[in-house]
Amino acid sequence: MALSFSNLRRVIAGGTILLAQSGGVRADDLPIVGTGDGIEMLQAVAAAYNAEGGEARVSVPPSIGSGGAVAAVGGERQRLGRVARPLTEAEKAQGLVEVPLARIPSAIFVHRGAGVTNLTSAQVAAIFAGTTDNWSALGGPDLKIRVVRREETDSTLSVLRATMPGWRDLVLTSRSKTATTTQDAIATVRETPGAIGFGPYSPALAGDLTVLTIDGRAPRDPAYPSAVTLALIYKAATRDAAASAFLAFATSDRAGQVMAERGGAPLRP
Repeated sequence: MALSFSNLRRVIAGGTILLAQSGGVRADDLPIVGTGDGIEMLQAVAAAYNAEGGEARVSVPPSIGSGGAVAAVGGERQRLGRVARPLTEAEKAQGLVEVPLARIPSAIFVHRGAGVTNLTSAQVAAIFAGTTDNWSALGGPDLKIRVVRREETDSTLSVLRATMPGWRDLVLTSRSKTATTTQDAIATVRETPGAIGFGPYSPALAGDLTVLTIDGRAPRDPAYPSAVTLALIYKAATRDAAASAFLAFATSDRAGQVMAERGGAPLRP
């Protein structure tokens, strides 16, 4: 007997529900939007969660910045966001809550042709101020230094200003390129001979670039001064079962292990 259109719709809907329950189709997607800091680390955490068949299919899309996460979650357009700076009191007053995940060291990295592996904090400050402009002055080849910086609101730059000697009142050279995301900064330094930039540390950086030791200390050294804190943010009004399930996983020992393998120092909420 032929099915009516309304009955056909019910059959299709029922089949979709059964597929979702059996794991063939996820009933929900949960994007986590925000900062580019620690993006590969959080993507690895999301992959581990998805492999275990969580409440929703979690994704970590390209960076829209910490501010973008605050706007999206605060405006109730997204359930979870990722930030690399503390929430302000005004943001907390809007109902936003942060859950710290990991401390990610800041890194100063250079194009492999720069020919240096260690600089003092004073030398790094002189480079970004523009007073040292050739690698030959630092033991490298006769090659112009090309500075890649970030916008003043960038989380890594804020941490460098707060912790790296000589950076608090440092005026960054105007003879520089401003990268709009962490990925843009990495790509620009990788592709530009003589370039130097900064961003959150990841072991993957060493594959394409030279990550500098500063004053003889590598980013993973506990005495290395500069780091950002990667955190998830949510709003109680939009925190549902899927968001709660991922938050629980992201603060678990399993997620901590994934983050530690990628250069982070896991934190407990």
